[in-house]
Amino acid sequence: MLEKTLLMYIIFFFFTFLMLWRPKGLNETIPTTIGACLVLAIGIVPYSDILAILEIISGASITIISTIIMTIVLESIGFFKWVAHNLVNKTKGSGRLLFLYIIVICFLMTLFFNNDGSILITTPIIIRVLSMIKLKPHQKIAYLLSGALIATAASAPIAVSNISNLIALKIVGLDLNSYVEMMFVPSMIGILTIAILLFLYFKQDIPKKIEYQNIPFDMTEKPVFQHPFSQSSTQTEEYDWYMFKLCIAIVVLIRIGLFSLSAFGVPIEWIAIAGAALLIGIRWIRYRKGMGDIVKKTPWHILLFAFSMYVLVYGLKNVGFNTLLFEHLHGFVESNHLNAIAVMGTLLTILSNLFNNLPAVMIGTLSLTEMNLDIDTLQVAYLANVIGSDIGALLTPVGTLATLLWMFILKKNKIPITWGQYFKVTIMIIPIGLIVSLLSLYLWTNWLFF
Repeated sequence: MLEKTLLMYIIFFFFTFLMLWRPKGLNETIPTTIGACLVLAIGIVPYSDILAILEIISGASITIISTIIMTIVLESIGFFKWVAHNLVNKTKGSGRLLFLYIIVICFLMTLFFNNDGSILITTPIIIRVLSMIKLKPHQKIAYLLSGALIATAASAPIAVSNISNLIALKIVGLDLNSYVEMMFVPSMIGILTIAILLFLYFKQDIPKKIEYQNIPFDMTEKPVFQHPFSQSSTQTEEYDWYMFKLCIAIVVLIRIGLFSLSAFGVPIEWIAIAGAALLIGIRWIRYRKGMGDIVKKTPWHILLFAFSMYVLVYGLKNVGFNTLLFEHLHGFVESNHLNAIAVMGTLLTILSNLFNNLPAVMIGTLSLTEMNLDIDTLQVAYLANVIGSDIGALLTPVGTLATLLWMFILKKNKIPITWGQYFKVTIMIIPIGLIVSLLSLYLWTNWLFF
């Protein structure tokens, strides 16, 4: 047993390190899949557990995939390019107003889609905007880093914005509506605190005035719309406002449906799939455009990644890692809600920044289920897990895949930012945001329960 335990730790930390390092652009799914195959082959996780793992991760993974498909459809009709262009003009030359708009857009993108998708959408938008107004490098970092931190932290208020949050919901017996009732207010207080601190930190770097007059916009980059039944060979270069409004309305309705219909027992993945299918169908009717771009751009590997990572976490559980946490933490977590929140929020912050928040929140949640806590304490401690893994994880770039993805996009666009530059900002802001969020969670849930 000791050899298997040691081997499991070596496999987990080695392949998690490869997942985070991604040498030569290695897809994060490859090391986790190899690690999972080894764990299954050795027998640390028996094959009989595979169905249980699939049941836990399938709904969340399908929901996230469907949400990403929605973003691909919106991108294909030019919606995000339109956002980038209008973002500058709406600021009326105010750098501070631009900062506010970027914060709001990054927050909303995560709220309506997910944290990784938000980074993929908003980072190119922000880069495009900054190239329009020709800011200095240190001024660009103020907007880019602030947007990335808010986009990632914004996955906390509603569970559907983060795959790890979705996976863990079923384990602790929470539905979407209960999650939002308990989590929305405290996490929003934390996010608002982070946004204010970011503004104060970057205040000297944010220009009061920006040059926005006569900002060029290449007309050929606008979505070209030609009605499919038109006999004219001339295409009119204009925004398809009808499609914009219709698609955004569908996205909003699907988001509402996730909460309203799930209360009646409708699986959230069914609702998400319906939304993706509806957008694809409307685009085909409007433009006669098939699914080639969607099949190509959708990160289908997320399904395998989530399964592989969960196999690795199950392996740690089976060799006693969760029992180890139980022995050291059970007394503190069980004593009262304040201790439960402080201990689990801090633990998940540490674990996330050591080897990423996805395995961290899984480990934390499975550990909680072994503590035989009353349901209120279990759920409050789980929500502290989420704050630690969504907000506390932002302390280093390792903490979330979204921040690693953000740094990769910047590097690809030749915008240099070192881990030192990143940490110099986050060490001043994230601990305060974390403490405020955890304290708000205690006060809010204490008021709800009593």
